[in-house]
Amino acid sequence: MRVRKWKRNKYSIPCQNIVKKAQDKVEHAMHEMKEGTLKSGHSGKRVTDPKQAIAIGLSEQERQMLKFLLKRNKSRTREEEVV
Repeated sequence: MRVRKWKRNKYSIPCQNIVKKAQDKVEHAMHEMKEGTLKSGHSGKRVTDPKQAIAIGLSEQERQMLKFLLKRNKSRTREEEVV
């Protein structure tokens, strides 16, 4: 079985960067939970469960990644229209 290598072009993002940013977000959420400043979304209650803190960190990263991808796709279509 052949393993495919990651192909890079000027638009691709290495997977390692995505994982590193997700780790940073989770680490930040855990730190806030331990300080007692992390609050859940709609209700605004203080988070005390580490699993919930991890989920919050991952969802923040996912939201940020979607924003980035949408922005990148907009710029891609503009470049294609110009060419």
